[in-house]
Amino acid sequence: MASLDLIASFASAARHASFAKAARELGLSPSAVAKNVARLESQLRVRLFHRTTRQVNLLQDGEELYTRCQRILDEVESLEASVAHARTAPRGTLRIDMPVTYGRQVVLPVLTKLMARHPELKIDARFSDHVVDIVKEGLDAAVRIGPLTDSSLVGRMFDQQVIWTCASPAYLAKHSKPESPEELSKHACLLFRLASTGRERPWQFRLGKRDYSLLPESAMRLGDGEAIVQAAVAGLGLVQAPQYMAQTEVKRGRLVEILQKYRPPPLPISLVYPSHRHIPLRVRALAEALAKRNGFS
Repeated sequence: MASLDLIASFASAARHASFAKAARELGLSPSAVAKNVARLESQLRVRLFHRTTRQVNLLQDGEELYTRCQRILDEVESLEASVAHARTAPRGTLRIDMPVTYGRQVVLPVLTKLMARHPELKIDARFSDHVVDIVKEGLDAAVRIGPLTDSSLVGRMFDQQVIWTCASPAYLAKHSKPESPEELSKHACLLFRLASTGRERPWQFRLGKRDYSLLPESAMRLGDGEAIVQAAVAGLGLVQAPQYMAQTEVKRGRLVEILQKYRPPPLPISLVYPSHRHIPLRVRALAEALAKRNGFS
């Protein structure tokens, strides 16, 4: 049976694609990490890495083993915490994925304060608008916007995404202000291209208890939320964007919200993590900090 030392060396080398970086994380020498991995390969009778002079890359068998090893290490960490019968300070590396703009504006400041409060905590944050496989990528958690569809994940809602429809005062001075979504066909509309599908995101509206969507004609499609807000500020057309992206320009008077009575219901924003294991203390600390920041605690 492989020891935890061998498993830890393998998992760290797999995560960093480097024996040297794994050695720094584990407090070992690169040769010790390499020997541990070699012993593990010998015991399992399988090759786990493709080695070059500069880096090591997981082979298919290695990828499958890495997912399982990460679960084992997380379980061991949870077991150690429970045996100690105490809530120790969060430590270790918190690996998290989050949407680019929301992550930068909302989550990153929370992570910064969390690190200042817990010096033994490290952060490995990824910013992407693609939905990633948390288990396959070896992540502790991810921030997701919208209804959760993956039953293998546990989600804790900590915020809401409010959608505003906006235009610049200069644009509205040249064009009649739309009084209903049906009048959007008379206006220049700026559309956002979803990274997950490559398609334009339909605009959402609510009238009374009825929710509906439409896709306006557009001469400009952008794949960056902040860029599309700035295009609206420049007077190029109407935009529908999350409140956290547009609120600064609204406060400055460079954008105004329109069609307020048609504003769609907010979308949930959740921290999600695998349901098959105990929640690491570092994930619990982040979930509580995010909930407290947004009044969901």
